[in-house]
Amino acid sequence: QLQLAESGGGLVQPGGSLKLSCAVSGLPQDFNNYHIGWFRQGPGKKREGVSCISRLGDAIDYSDSVRGRFTASRDDAVNTVYLQMNSLGPEDTAVYYCAAKLELYGGYPTLRPNEYEYWGQGTQVTVSS
Repeated sequence: QLQLAESGGGLVQPGGSLKLSCAVSGLPQDFNNYHIGWFRQGPGKKREGVSCISRLGDAIDYSDSVRGRFTASRDDAVNTVYLQMNSLGPEDTAVYYCAAKLELYGGYPTLRPNEYEYWGQGTQVTVSS
């Protein structure tokens, strides 16, 4: 059964940190054939790309709004992708999603949501004092 399960969200004070996890199972191909993206959707906003990591972990990109504060990584031994989030601010409040994109030909991941085929249910991150 296909599953992308995000965890690690919660309530944090401004300036704090959280680490999100995305545990993946049941994909049609091996996990290392998938780019993984992190996306978020804040209240009244459209879904935006936050970070993406290539299937081999050798290419990582971030949106301008999180670059320098967030760090993506993956551990293929446990089919899990992580998003370390530091220096969080109220503008980071959103539901965070991970998504998978099959890549068999060496292309790079992007931050465009419509390019990802499989999605998790999301985890809420709230930054507030």
